Amino acid sequence: MSTTTGTTIAAPPAVTDQFIIAGTLIATAPPPIQNILISQAHTQKNNLEIKQNVALLERSVISAEPRFAVRALRASAILRSKLSLAVLAKAAATILPKDAAFTGKLSKYFSTGEMDVDVPAVSTEVKQSSAAPEVEIYLGFLILVFLHDSGANAEGLALSSELVDYIQQLNRRTLDQLAAKIYFYYERFFELANRLTDIRPKLLAAQRTASLRHDDETQAVLLNLLLRNYIHFNLYDQADKLVSKTAFPENAGNSQSARYFYYLGERQKEESRIKAIQLDYTASHRDLIQAIRKAPKNPKSAGFQQAVHKLAIIVQLLTGEIPERSVFREPFLREALVPYLSITQAVRIGDLGKFQNTLTKYITTFRVDKTYTLILRLRHNVIKTGIRMISLAYSKISLKDICLKLQLDSEEDAEYIVGKAIRDGVIDAIIEHEHGFMKSKEIVDIYSTNEPQNAFHNRITFCLNLHNESVKALRFPYSQRKETSLIDTMREEERLIAGELAEADLDNDDMGEF
Repeated sequence: MSTTTGTTIAAPPAVTDQFIIAGTLIATAPPPIQNILISQAHTQKNNLEIKQNVALLERSVISAEPRFAVRALRASAILRSKLSLAVLAKAAATILPKDAAFTGKLSKYFSTGEMDVDVPAVSTEVKQSSAAPEVEIYLGFLILVFLHDSGANAEGLALSSELVDYIQQLNRRTLDQLAAKIYFYYERFFELANRLTDIRPKLLAAQRTASLRHDDETQAVLLNLLLRNYIHFNLYDQADKLVSKTAFPENAGNSQSARYFYYLGERQKEESRIKAIQLDYTASHRDLIQAIRKAPKNPKSAGFQQAVHKLAIIVQLLTGEIPERSVFREPFLREALVPYLSITQAVRIGDLGKFQNTLTKYITTFRVDKTYTLILRLRHNVIKTGIRMISLAYSKISLKDICLKLQLDSEEDAEYIVGKAIRDGVIDAIIEHEHGFMKSKEIVDIYSTNEPQNAFHNRITFCLNLHNESVKALRFPYSQRKETSLIDTMREEERLIAGELAEADLDNDDMGEF
């Protein structure tokens, strides 16, 4: 019992599990009839939201504008947490007519025992139905989402396979946005069943079809699914061929672009296993930065953000740069990037001992993140950083002292490493082999070199690319485009009339002279 006024009021002895607020008796557990009414109210509200999304899909089919389908799918993301068997059954009963071609296959997934939808048996062939196929596919998509969140992987695998076959059988361009979502869950259920190799031929065939139709959204999704499939099995050679022979659509959404750039970074970091050439870490880091910029900044994408940042930090260290400290202070990245912060600190100060200790301490984490091989390559960067720090601190130092500071095995190793650093331009020094020491040259003013020019060039390039992407992303209403095309047509007709009049005047002048 409790009060808001501070005065204690005893609850009636005959009433249990109750408390009093401002003199009013409130039951903590509503009666069963109230539970039923509340459940029905939620079901009706969710059913109304589904109807609104269906109306958007029908409007998209009638007007041939995919943006209405995109709005419906965005609204479905909010509806995801509210889905239940009762909601799906009610939606199917009120939206789909009994003669819908795919209703018979959907009914076995949203039947609840207490609320079964009366659906007649239908054949596997596509029939003419009063309901648009987009509505059937949309309800199938909602069921797929519910099965995925419920952990019913076997049922989801079967339904996703049926939906993919149905989409390919219909062959409708108005299904492009929905098809992209269906293909995503199709691959996801097969991944959970550890059967990714079974769907690779079908995904490749679907990707070729989407490319021929210029279906940007489906093409982007399928490219990412194929890259994920190849990288999962370490087939980096095939992933490299796929990227080289395809073009990622420019009009794809930010989420798919972020995934694509992440997979490009994954592919490029492993390219040395395929080709005996030097890795292009700069291109890999550029793609990963694009993935970070295009990814949504919300807690739901924390897993993707962590994976991209882990890889981007290591690749940036391999390029010779040090990540900013603010990256490790992000709330959803702080805990996950603790091992990588230790690695960054070791590389920054050139402490080979700390690098080895961190590698030994977090070896399990690095193996799970699949960054262990890349981190092993950082050992040479740690040594180069240490040599750079030594060259800045000492104008002359013996190779023996360098060996002790960098914890190397012998002076010969120190001489070889210093010589390679001089050849690579890491330090500006000379080696006195006879006396066994390294002598640093005077520090050159950086503003007398091309470094400032290169920095400005990179900034200008980034700004120009950002401007071009912004211009490409501009959208205009359909009515305005129609008016613009009509105005252009009228102007073209005026030009033709003016040209004919000018020719007539010339003919009259010629006749006068004649």
